[in-house]
Amino acid sequence: MKINSVEFVKSVASIDQVPKEKLNEVAFAGRSNVGKSSLINCLLNRKKMAKTSSTPGKTRYLNYFKINGRFYFVDLPGYGFAKVSKAERQQWRNLIEGFLQTSENLKGVVSIIDSRIGATQLDLQLLDWLKSLAVPVLLVATKADKLSKSVLATQIRKLNRKLSEYTTAQVIPFSATKGAGKKELMTHILSLLE
Repeated sequence: MKINSVEFVKSVASIDQVPKEKLNEVAFAGRSNVGKSSLINCLLNRKKMAKTSSTPGKTRYLNYFKINGRFYFVDLPGYGFAKVSKAERQQWRNLIEGFLQTSENLKGVVSIIDSRIGATQLDLQLLDWLKSLAVPVLLVATKADKLSKSVLATQIRKLNRKLSEYTTAQVIPFSATKGAGKKELMTHILSLLE
């Protein structure tokens, strides 16, 4: 699919602020500093649509991007080691959980894992939560260009074994820098949206 238009619609700090337009949604979730914003920008062919930062925790709200006027990408706050207060971290958690529980238009979640680190306990908690809600999941291993081909292949095999209970789809190795995995991921996203 060709991306003809991308519109940043709004940042949402609470569930009652979500856009009223009922379009299908695919959400992007991952640990702070996993490369979530870079992945979204790569998929959209835009350099600065989703805000990137070397400081973890840049995404603090639900960010809605309307694609081709037909569906939303929803960028969720990163979870994990961001240097924020416990209260703010709890607010993010409530926002993410509220979104996942109440969105009637959510077609799936792209769960993003750092290929160098593998699935953390927080990643597994998210996947357990998505499984309990019966939300379809696509698994992506980012920063694939940071590993040699053999090490990456080993990591992907480990992830596929470890995460097989959450999805039948294979983990997609992805590099925002080189565009590796972009076409495959977009194909899977479009199949969720149909």
